[in-house]
Amino acid sequence: MTDLSERPPVPPEETGGDERIGLGIAGSLLLLFGIGFCIVTNVALHEMAGAGGVLVGPWLVGHAFGPYGYAAIALGILTSAFGAVLIVLSGRTRHGPFVLPGSTY
Repeated sequence: MTDLSERPPVPPEETGGDERIGLGIAGSLLLLFGIGFCIVTNVALHEMAGAGGVLVGPWLVGHAFGPYGYAAIALGILTSAFGAVLIVLSGRTRHGPFVLPGSTY
């Protein structure tokens, strides 16, 4: 009989990697999504829509901003702010070597 508490079910991961790269990539993607998609695309669609609106897929986008338009802008601002925080954190964390998971170092 084997005591399962003596041995972990999966081997432990290596330590010593650099999380700054992941924080920088995640922050950049959140900034790109927040500013590029939620704010710029939303405002551009509303500006391009004429008096009758423009059909984008199943949605009719009118010229005036409604609750969805303001909610998309708010989501873009919050997402961009979180991305900026991640980028600042990536610059302030401890420097370590860049190591891919599972590689020997």
